[in-house]
Parts: sequence; C-alpha cells; structure tokens
Amino acid sequence: MASMTNAFRLDGSYRRHERVVLAGSPLRLFRLSPAGQRIVEAIEQNEALPPKHEKLTDRLVDAGAIHPHPTESGFSTADVTVVIPAFNDLPGGLMHDGEVIVVDDASDPPLQPIVGSRIIRLANNRGPAAARNAGLAEVSTPLVAFVDTDVDVDDHWLDALLPHFNDPSVALVAPRVASRAGTSTLAKYETARSPLDLGGESARISPGTRVSYVPAAALVVRTEMLRSIGGFDEMLRTGEDVDMVWRLIEAGYRCRYEPQIAVHHRPRSTLAGLVRQRLAYGRSAAALERKHPGAVAPLRISGWSAAVWALVLARRSGAAAIVAAGTIVALRRKLDDLPAQESIRLAGLGHLYAGRQVASALTRVWWPLTLLTALLVPRARLPLLAAATAPAALDWLADRWPDTDPHNMVLKYIALRLVDDAAYGAGVWLGALEQRSIGALAPTFTNWPGRAVG
Repeated sequence: MASMTNAFRLDGSYRRHERVVLAGSPLRLFRLSPAGQRIVEAIEQNEALPPKHEKLTDRLVDAGAIHPHPTESGFSTADVTVVIPAFNDLPGGLMHDGEVIVVDDASDPPLQPIVGSRIIRLANNRGPAAARNAGLAEVSTPLVAFVDTDVDVDDHWLDALLPHFNDPSVALVAPRVASRAGTSTLAKYETARSPLDLGGESARISPGTRVSYVPAAALVVRTEMLRSIGGFDEMLRTGEDVDMVWRLIEAGYRCRYEPQIAVHHRPRSTLAGLVRQRLAYGRSAAALERKHPGAVAPLRISGWSAAVWALVLARRSGAAAIVAAGTIVALRRKLDDLPAQESIRLAGLGHLYAGRQVASALTRVWWPLTLLTALLVPRARLPLLAAATAPAALDWLADRWPDTDPHNMVLKYIALRLVDDAAYGAGVWLGALEQRSIGALAPTFTNWPGRAVG
C-alpha cells in the first residue's frame, strides 16, 4: 500500500542507533540499508524524502513506528454525510456543509428533525448497529461520519481527519474522544479514565497495539469500504463499533487514530450509570473474541516476563531477579548490534510494562480469581494488594490523575478505579458464560521485541 504523503511524525517509542530503529506498537526492530538510513534521517529532520521511500515508510507506518501527517485534503466537508443514531435523545447543534441524517431508533415519543437534517425512523428498537446501517444505506457521498447524540463536535472537527483519506488504503479515521469536563468527582474521574479517550498520540489502529480499537462515538469512514464488509454487525448490541473496525483491518484496510482533533463525550452522571456502561463493555468481550480470536486477551505478555512476575507474586524475588537477568543476556545476544545499555533498558522497561499489565489484569478481568486466591493463600495477600493499588499509583506517576484537591480525591479515585475495573471484569465473566467460551479470559504470550525485519 503506497503512502500518498511525504509528511510523517515519529512515534513516541521511536529510537535509532545508526542503522537500527526500535519503534512501534508492539515494539519492532528495523535494520536499515544505507538508503533506508537516509530515509529515516529525512523523517527525523522533517526534510523532503528521497525517491523510492514508499516501501520503507509503508512498513514503518504499518508497524506504528511513524505516522502520516498530511496537511491538505482532496476531500471537503461536502463529501461527508453525517449519520447520527438516536434513541430518546437528540444531538445538540451540529454545523455541517453536507447532509445530516438522524436515525430515530424507535424513540418514544418519536424524535423531531433538528435544523439542517432529515430523519429516518425505525419501527422497532434495533440497537446502534442497525441504526447506523440504516443511515449508511442512504449515504451517497464518498465518506460517512458517525456521531453519537452524547458527543459534541465543533465546526472544524473534520479538518485534520479528511487529509488522511488521500491515502487510498485508509478506510477509517477517528478523532480523540475526550470526556467533557465537569465539577463532580465522577466527571473528574472520567476525565482521567474514560474508556473512550485513547490518549494524545497518533496511532495506527490494530488489535494488540497501543490503540487497538476506536469507538463509533465519532469517526469518519470511506463509504464503499464500509459497505464492502457489510457495515455494522446488527447481532451485537455493544462492541459493534470495535468489531467493525477490526473487520476493516482484516479486509486489508488501514485505520488511523488522529488525536490532533478532539471531540467531547458527555460522561455518565451517576455511579450506577458508569457501572452499567462498564458492565456492558465487558460483556461484549466474549462475543468479540468469538469473531476475532485473541484480539481481546486481557494480558499480552512474553513468556520471560510472565515467569518473572509469577515468581514475584509467589514472593520468590531472588528467582525473579535471576530470570530477569537471564532475559538481559538473551536480549543482548539477539540485539548484538545495539549498545549494551539499550538492551538493558529494553529488558527492564519490558518487564516493568508487563508488570503493569499483570496488575491490571489481576484487578480488572481476573479479579474473582484474585479475590479467591487472597482468601485461600495468605502468603499471596501482600503482593496481590500491591497489584490492586499499582495501576492507580502508576496513573498518578504518569500525571493522569484529575486536577483536584489531593487530600480527598486520592481515595475516591482509587475506589472509583476499583469499581470501574470490577464492573468491566464482571461483564467479561458474564459474557464468557453466555458465550460458553473462556477465550476472553485467557492471556496471550508473545515475542518481545518483535522479530528483526530488514
């Protein structure tokens, strides 16, 4: 898939040592030819790229090592039809040069059209997937944007998204979906921990990467590519947007996350509402696992890191240190063209990142097993308690905590984080029982970093 732009940004993971580049999600190693080195140097220095760069830049883009940064678009807002699925709620004002279609999913009473839109009414409530498909069937423009009724967009939200469609292989581009600021404790928590907010760094979208999905709360899709995969799966009441994105990727299309543009989602106003939302998200995992095996694994970890943290949880710190040291030696041999300190850094950061994933899995998806282990194995209680508090502590270290009074917010934040994780995890277990499958509960073991490529 040839790239259509010479403008790229480096991913935050990018590091180069002469002719060796380490970057991407998951981390990949690239050994460069002299010509390849000239290409990456031009990207690093924001200079014009040499001829015949497309093969290497495409590989770097597809690995998540660099990201396209197009500035001009062959499309205008008139090439976009906005489809808004609605149930018992209407969107706020939406200024758009093209057509706006509101799909009323059998609201009671029926919704009235908003200014500048036309409305389609479904006879029976069929869920967001069916509502979006009904709107999609009416679209005649090359691009379609889906916007939920609880999302606020400004007049220029498409400006940074449309240029990505200059690349004919790009099927979907999504903005950052930030939580609308509020004064309540719950609103402040959502500002830091909304599952719809996928951060401020550009990314390719792919299962098992830093941005493995995007919500359909707001996104733009190439109309014919979406139709070619059958639109949204109407059998899914939740997770239908994640499934749609993954089917586009499986069909060979590119999907991009562009946080340069942020839209704002109205968070749940009550704790009960948050719990219901997270429970529903978790419940969708088993159905998604059936359609996309391995894509929703609660933990992706190398065998080495799994052994290190299993020993830590078993309070065998000496053995864990020996295994960790062994990984440094093994990685040094594998990456013998890198400085020794880089191998040490990679091994250390790899284990630390894996530890965060283990802690998250123990308190999020596996919390029933964690609680049972703590009750039955006294020796395991201290490390499990550390695992339960580690995710919140690491959020604080990463400056992700809400900007509020630390004297009364710290415990509230930790409590909300535990409730959030417990609700999602309970949903995963319920979905697994409904689907009669444990796939969404099983870890995936990986190589780290990825195998070297030329």
